[in-house]
Amino acid sequence: MPASLLVPFYEHPADRPEAWSALLGAAPSLYGVVLNPASGAGEAADPAFAEAAARLREAGVRVLGYVDTDYGRRPHAEVVADLLRHRDWYGADGAFLDQVATAPAALAHYGRIAVAARAAGAATLVLNHGTHPDPGYERLADLLVTFEGPWDTYRTLDLPVAPHYCHLVYAAPPGVRPATPVHCAVPGTGAHPWGTLPYLLEPAR
Repeated sequence: MPASLLVPFYEHPADRPEAWSALLGAAPSLYGVVLNPASGAGEAADPAFAEAAARLREAGVRVLGYVDTDYGRRPHAEVVADLLRHRDWYGADGAFLDQVATAPAALAHYGRIAVAARAAGAATLVLNHGTHPDPGYERLADLLVTFEGPWDTYRTLDLPVAPHYCHLVYAAPPGVRPATPVHCAVPGTGAHPWGTLPYLLEPAR
């Protein structure tokens, strides 16, 4: 099975150990897992997340540290500090930058962040725009999230598809597979949809 699932799973390993075990079991199908201990790396290392990250890496899964960029408003130094914490505390070998701007005016800012992310050891860099960005962003990252939203919206759109685009869909019914080669569709709804796994990975409760 090709490595096609990019899974943002924002649940604590101590609270959902069966779900983290399901992720490990699905390692061959995973493009990567987004690690998000505290809307970022947090203020101190979390041993449970460190153990989960180590197990994922041992299974050959990319561990992408979650970093919020607040659409270019978050200071560069804060973003870099988060990247370094993910590397030092959790051994993250990639970065998932969230709330990334789409306009060309922010390209220089994100170009500096991309350089810093690579210097911090991010072999894989994902930019989550949530919508289609200016083409200039394509040279900065390995993967661009060009859609994040509910299935009811996604199903009405005719979005560009490319190997370096990713679609993240929530409130999705069973059997949904987004159009991009790398993707994720989960049943979760509301303010915390990424507390659920894709249907095929979600363990019985």
